Amino acid sequence: MNSLFIRRSWIEIDLGQIKTNFDEYSKTLPQATEIMAVIKADAYGHGAVQVTKELTSLGVKLFAVSNLCEAIELRKAGIKTDIIILGYTPASFVKELCKYKIIQTIVSEKHAEELSKQANKKLKCHVAINTGMNRIGFDCDNLAECEKNIRKYSKLLKIEGIFTHFSSADSSEIDDVMFTQRQIKKFSNLYERVKDLNFKHVHCSNSAGGMFYTDTINSSINSHSIVRLGIVLYGLKPNISNHLPENIKPALSWKTVVTAVKTVPKGEYIGYGRSYQLSDNKKIATLSTGYADGYSRYLSNKGYVLINGQRANIVGRICMDQMTVDVTDIPTVQMGDIAVLIGKDENNSISADDIANSIGTIGYEILCGISKRVQKIYKR
Repeated sequence: MNSLFIRRSWIEIDLGQIKTNFDEYSKTLPQATEIMAVIKADAYGHGAVQVTKELTSLGVKLFAVSNLCEAIELRKAGIKTDIIILGYTPASFVKELCKYKIIQTIVSEKHAEELSKQANKKLKCHVAINTGMNRIGFDCDNLAECEKNIRKYSKLLKIEGIFTHFSSADSSEIDDVMFTQRQIKKFSNLYERVKDLNFKHVHCSNSAGGMFYTDTINSSINSHSIVRLGIVLYGLKPNISNHLPENIKPALSWKTVVTAVKTVPKGEYIGYGRSYQLSDNKKIATLSTGYADGYSRYLSNKGYVLINGQRANIVGRICMDQMTVDVTDIPTVQMGDIAVLIGKDENNSISADDIANSIGTIGYEILCGISKRVQKIYKR
């Protein structure tokens, strides 16, 4: 956070809660399971550097990011543990990957070919395996061909691991469960053919996979496994229907401030496009957060915030920097009061999952959408 706190729109991140989430999730795993902390997208909006330092103090030795810029940011902040890039990096950046000692995911056979032309055995890599998500990875439907390519590039690059990614591990629907089990079987079949390469890391599970499929994976893959802990680390559900251990809770609260309060007469309109007309005299408060801060415009005329422990419905369209809410039933509200966009206020609360569910998206998007200009405050 900048040293100048302007009390406009800010998020509060509870590092103690992140520690609790990590500890509680760890208890659900077999004792030997290692956790790879996923801190891509600025740790899902929580601040990658601060979260990584917190987790390093807890003994986490493996972190996952999305791209080279995120990895270099951590190195420049003094993070010395293993960092893996889960996405694509052009082969022209091999020098930077080696300089900063970053582990690169090989996303395709073509990618492996290009990397091997620019690098040597100094470049640490993990090979992504496509078991049905059809996004990145060596296709393992042809096991012999997939094995051949892994062995080929193991001679040219320092391949330390292989992994796959589940598309539906967060779902309890029978078709999704069966699909995930097929993904595990595919990956297991491939692993059996290449396990003599003695990979340092073998991993399948995301947060949901770790909660629901660890026993299946451990019985299928006779190897020290890793769970990639992402969304649950921050206290949100992989799927809104999932149940988390009781003490796992959101670590982030989002707050803003009331900048104006006025009584607007019946028949008047609120905001751009005159999308909301008052059916009676109303007390309207203006808040200093808008869609440029990452607060979705889709919440116009349907979302709500919490002020003085009570719900205040959003009225009118959310603007770039501001929004308006109906505080007619909150008589004490005044300029300078805090409004809670995400978090608790007395006996009421609103989560990123709640917001996401109201506009047909997921909590991940709500958190990752909070913009850089929203200031961060860390606490325990």
